[in-house]
Amino acid sequence: MIEKRQFYIDGKWVGPEAPRDHFVIDPSTEEPCAIISLGDQADTDAAVTAALRAGPGWAATPPAERLAAVERILAIYQARGEEMAAAMSLEMGAPIDFARESQVGAGIWHISNFIRAAQEFEWVHPLGEGTPGAMIAYEPVGVVGLITPWNWPMNQVTLKVIPALIAGCTMVLKPSEEAPLSSLLFAEFVHEAGVPAGVFNLVNGDGLGVGTQLSTHPDVEMISFTGSTRAGKAISQAAAATLKRVCLELGGKGANLVFADADDKAVARGVRHCMNNSGQSCNAPTRMLVERPLYDRAVEIAAEVAASIKIGSAHEPGRHIGPVVNAAQFEKIQGLIETGIKEGARLVAGGLGRPEGLNKGFFIRPTVFADVTPEMTVMREEIFGPVLSIMPFDTEAEAVEIANATPYGLTNYVQSQDGARRNRLARLLRSGMVEMNGQSRGAGAPFGGVRASGRAREGGRWGIEEFCEVKSISGWAD
Repeated sequence: MIEKRQFYIDGKWVGPEAPRDHFVIDPSTEEPCAIISLGDQADTDAAVTAALRAGPGWAATPPAERLAAVERILAIYQARGEEMAAAMSLEMGAPIDFARESQVGAGIWHISNFIRAAQEFEWVHPLGEGTPGAMIAYEPVGVVGLITPWNWPMNQVTLKVIPALIAGCTMVLKPSEEAPLSSLLFAEFVHEAGVPAGVFNLVNGDGLGVGTQLSTHPDVEMISFTGSTRAGKAISQAAAATLKRVCLELGGKGANLVFADADDKAVARGVRHCMNNSGQSCNAPTRMLVERPLYDRAVEIAAEVAASIKIGSAHEPGRHIGPVVNAAQFEKIQGLIETGIKEGARLVAGGLGRPEGLNKGFFIRPTVFADVTPEMTVMREEIFGPVLSIMPFDTEAEAVEIANATPYGLTNYVQSQDGARRNRLARLLRSGMVEMNGQSRGAGAPFGGVRASGRAREGGRWGIEEFCEVKSISGWAD
């Protein structure tokens, strides 16, 4: 049993003021694998005080020195990547090979992109031509509270901690209590990199405890949160009394528009993307809308691909999906699959219960529903599991209407060989991101949505700007 009861506050590992043990559960076995402590108000206050005290010095540190610290963090992260992969595989169920390649790789990708963005960032620059003496300065927001989820631990930690460091902010990180081990390891990286005491602090806790304490703390100037839309609303309400900035990256219900002229691999690619990370991605393309001439074949392909996906323990090597994170998620997904069946969706792959041969662990059968209609629950609610819903459409306008008929707006997808159509749809779809024909977003592109998906823009220069105040200056001397 791993014991990690300490927090990282003011450059030191310290015990909680009042111990509150919390078991971390291995989702592959349903057995406890670690013990942490959940923080309380005194721990949160100590961390915020340390960040507040370190703030002026870190903000005054030249940007080049802050960037050098981030470069050291990257080097340590890469050198200790195997430890990080093992931590994430254990705590949230990512198969170990997937953890090495994708979960660890996401952190390397983001840190590298932030380094490139910081090298080109103009912290003070002229407003523009024709406005002599008018300057724009980017300055750190101050103390920031960072609340991260369990599904892509280092993806989200690096998307918040790294730009905050670059911007000159000091911070308190509260990782998910479901997956805290990777963040505790990341704190070791920050310490080893020589980041000054108090600049980065970590307090474990739950949302109602440390999460709310950070959201309402008068000395915290900003909250950056990734998680559910429900929790995002609660954080916004809690933060309103202190008028702090709130950046939210929330849920999604992405539509994948597959036209009859799509490439041969479009449907299979969409199914695998939906099932990736056991469906636990806010940007998963969980609604597949297929142009009618291709519909019947698309359903066949989707069923075949889902049936071919292997499921197994996160501790085993190989290309398979692992369990979902915990019992609550398992029961929620099972309930939504049952609702899909009851509401009349046609089950063509997967279904209720664990996969054959897996009697323990939070494993879900890769599931595909066909003949779904827009009002069905599986087409409206974010399932956060390996469940795909497919329905036909007849016209481009109909596809756009269905795709946009959701409170969410994170990522939508288009599959078509018609360039003019792709460009047109990219502007018509209501989402923060549109990915087409399997092409990933560019390095340093912002990640974020609209409406119930939140309005954060994380990554690259946009991610750095989120942690900055913009100051307008006149009368600047040449």
